[in-house]
Amino acid sequence: MRVAVTGTPGTGKTTATERLDTDLDVCHLNDVIKDEGFSTGVDEDRGSLVADLDALSEWLDGRDDVLFESHLAHQFEADRVVVLRAHPDTVVERLRERGDDDAKAYENAESEALDVILGEAVEEHGVESVYEIGTTDRTPEEVASEIRAVVDGEREPSAGTVSYIDWL
Repeated sequence: MRVAVTGTPGTGKTTATERLDTDLDVCHLNDVIKDEGFSTGVDEDRGSLVADLDALSEWLDGRDDVLFESHLAHQFEADRVVVLRAHPDTVVERLRERGDDDAKAYENAESEALDVILGEAVEEHGVESVYEIGTTDRTPEEVASEIRAVVDGEREPSAGTVSYIDWL
Protein backbone atom coordinates (compact mmCIF):
# COMPACT_ATOMS: atom_id res chain seq x y z
CA MET A 1 0.00 0.00 0.00
CA ARG A 2 1.24 3.46 -0.94
CA VAL A 3 -0.57 6.44 0.54
CA ALA A 4 0.21 10.05 -0.38
CA VAL A 5 -0.75 12.80 2.07
CA THR A 6 -0.72 16.15 0.30
CA GLY A 7 -2.14 19.63 0.57
CA THR A 8 -1.25 23.28 0.42
CA PRO A 9 1.53 24.32 2.81
CA GLY A 10 -0.05 25.10 6.17
CA THR A 11 -2.85 22.53 6.03
CA GLY A 12 -1.25 20.29 8.67
CA LYS A 13 0.37 17.43 6.75
CA THR A 14 3.54 17.06 8.78
CA THR A 15 1.85 17.75 12.10
CA ALA A 16 -0.86 15.13 11.50
CA THR A 17 1.40 12.43 10.04
CA GLU A 18 3.79 12.77 12.98
CA ARG A 19 0.87 11.69 15.19
CA LEU A 20 -0.29 8.87 12.93
CA ASP A 21 -0.42 5.36 14.34
CA THR A 22 0.19 3.07 11.36
CA ASP A 23 2.29 0.11 10.29
CA LEU A 24 3.21 1.99 7.11
CA ASP A 25 6.64 3.59 6.89
CA VAL A 26 6.00 7.36 7.17
CA CYS A 27 8.26 9.51 4.97
CA HIS A 28 8.36 13.29 5.01
CA LEU A 29 9.38 14.04 1.42
CA ASN A 30 10.58 17.58 2.16
CA ASP A 31 13.13 16.05 4.56
CA VAL A 32 14.13 13.49 1.91
CA ILE A 33 14.66 16.30 -0.62
CA LYS A 34 17.00 18.08 1.81
CA ASP A 35 18.76 14.99 3.21
CA GLU A 36 19.34 13.30 -0.16
CA GLY A 37 20.12 16.48 -2.10
CA PHE A 38 17.13 15.99 -4.42
CA SER A 39 16.89 19.62 -5.48
CA THR A 40 17.81 21.43 -8.65
CA GLY A 41 18.30 24.81 -7.02
CA VAL A 42 16.46 27.46 -5.05
CA ASP A 43 13.36 29.36 -6.09
CA GLU A 44 14.50 32.85 -5.11
CA ASP A 45 10.97 34.29 -5.28
CA ARG A 46 9.64 31.76 -2.79
CA GLY A 47 12.77 31.05 -0.80
CA SER A 48 12.37 27.30 -1.20
CA LEU A 49 14.19 24.40 -2.81
CA VAL A 50 13.14 23.29 -6.27
CA ALA A 51 12.58 19.54 -5.98
CA ASP A 52 14.12 17.13 -8.46
CA LEU A 53 10.93 15.14 -9.02
CA ASP A 54 12.66 12.48 -11.13
CA ALA A 55 15.20 11.74 -8.39
CA LEU A 56 12.47 11.69 -5.77
CA SER A 57 10.36 9.36 -7.92
CA GLU A 58 13.30 6.96 -8.29
CA TRP A 59 13.87 7.07 -4.51
CA LEU A 60 10.20 6.17 -3.95
CA ASP A 61 10.18 3.38 -6.58
CA GLY A 62 10.05 -0.04 -5.03
CA ARG A 63 8.97 1.29 -1.64
CA ASP A 64 5.81 -0.45 -0.57
CA ASP A 65 3.83 -0.09 2.63
CA VAL A 66 4.72 3.57 2.75
CA LEU A 67 2.88 6.78 3.56
CA PHE A 68 4.61 9.86 2.21
CA GLU A 69 3.68 13.45 2.84
CA SER A 70 4.47 16.72 1.13
CA HIS A 71 2.71 19.35 -0.93
CA LEU A 72 4.25 17.37 -3.82
CA ALA A 73 3.12 13.89 -2.69
CA HIS A 74 0.21 13.69 -5.14
CA GLN A 75 2.67 13.82 -8.03
CA PHE A 76 3.87 10.28 -7.31
CA GLU A 77 2.35 6.84 -7.71
CA ALA A 78 -0.02 6.03 -4.84
CA ASP A 79 -2.97 3.76 -4.13
CA ARG A 80 -4.74 6.43 -2.09
CA VAL A 81 -4.23 10.18 -1.97
CA VAL A 82 -5.28 12.17 1.09
CA VAL A 83 -5.65 15.91 0.45
CA LEU A 84 -5.65 17.96 3.63
CA ARG A 85 -7.62 21.22 3.41
CA ALA A 86 -7.72 24.28 5.66
CA HIS A 87 -9.52 27.61 5.43
CA PRO A 88 -7.26 30.13 3.67
CA ASP A 89 -7.22 32.40 6.76
CA THR A 90 -5.96 29.41 8.75
CA VAL A 91 -3.28 28.76 6.12
CA VAL A 92 -2.10 32.38 6.41
CA GLU A 93 -2.05 32.18 10.22
CA ARG A 94 -0.12 28.88 10.28
CA LEU A 95 2.43 30.00 7.71
CA ARG A 96 3.05 33.30 9.47
CA GLU A 97 3.56 31.39 12.75
CA ARG A 98 6.31 29.34 11.12
CA GLY A 99 8.01 32.45 9.74
CA ASP A 100 6.78 32.80 6.17
CA ASP A 101 6.25 36.34 4.90
CA ASP A 102 2.85 37.71 3.93
CA ALA A 103 3.41 37.28 0.19
CA LYS A 104 4.17 33.57 0.54
CA ALA A 105 1.36 33.03 3.05
CA TYR A 106 -1.24 34.72 0.82
CA GLU A 107 -0.02 32.95 -2.32
CA ASN A 108 -0.61 29.63 -0.57
CA ALA A 109 -3.99 30.78 0.80
CA GLU A 110 -5.08 31.68 -2.72
CA SER A 111 -3.95 28.27 -3.99
CA GLU A 112 -6.00 26.65 -1.24
CA ALA A 113 -9.10 28.67 -2.16
CA LEU A 114 -8.67 27.68 -5.82
CA ASP A 115 -8.36 23.92 -5.02
CA VAL A 116 -5.04 23.76 -6.86
CA ILE A 117 -3.64 20.66 -5.15
CA LEU A 118 -7.02 18.91 -5.01
CA GLY A 119 -7.44 19.44 -8.76
CA GLU A 120 -3.96 18.14 -9.49
CA ALA A 121 -4.54 15.08 -7.28
CA VAL A 122 -7.83 14.22 -8.99
CA GLU A 123 -6.29 14.74 -12.43
CA GLU A 124 -3.32 12.49 -11.60
CA HIS A 125 -5.09 9.75 -9.60
CA GLY A 126 -8.81 9.94 -10.40
CA VAL A 127 -11.64 10.94 -8.11
CA GLU A 128 -12.00 7.34 -6.87
CA SER A 129 -8.57 7.47 -5.18
CA VAL A 130 -8.73 10.92 -3.54
CA TYR A 131 -9.82 11.53 0.06
CA GLU A 132 -10.33 15.13 1.17
CA ILE A 133 -10.01 15.98 4.89
CA GLY A 134 -10.77 19.39 6.36
CA THR A 135 -8.30 20.35 9.10
CA THR A 136 -9.42 23.86 10.09
CA ASP A 137 -11.40 22.95 13.21
CA ARG A 138 -9.75 19.62 14.01
CA THR A 139 -6.85 18.78 16.25
CA PRO A 140 -3.80 17.11 14.70
CA GLU A 141 -4.82 13.90 16.49
CA GLU A 142 -8.29 14.04 14.91
CA VAL A 143 -6.76 14.58 11.48
CA ALA A 144 -4.37 11.68 12.06
CA SER A 145 -7.38 9.52 12.96
CA GLU A 146 -9.08 10.49 9.68
CA ILE A 147 -5.92 9.61 7.74
CA ARG A 148 -5.79 6.28 9.57
CA ALA A 149 -9.38 5.59 8.48
CA VAL A 150 -8.30 6.13 4.85
CA VAL A 151 -5.30 3.81 5.29
CA ASP A 152 -7.52 1.16 6.88
CA GLY A 153 -10.14 1.39 4.11
CA GLU A 154 -12.79 2.66 6.52
CA ARG A 155 -13.49 5.88 4.62
CA GLU A 156 -14.93 6.46 1.16
CA PRO A 157 -13.22 8.72 -1.40
CA SER A 158 -14.42 12.28 -0.97
CA ALA A 159 -12.88 14.71 -3.47
CA GLY A 160 -14.82 17.93 -3.85
CA THR A 161 -16.38 18.07 -0.39
CA VAL A 162 -14.50 21.16 0.84
CA SER A 163 -14.72 24.59 -0.80
CA TYR A 164 -13.13 27.92 0.07
CA ILE A 165 -13.82 29.71 -3.22
CA ASP A 166 -15.91 32.34 -1.38
CA TRP A 167 -12.73 33.47 0.37
CA LEU A 168 -11.53 34.99 -2.90
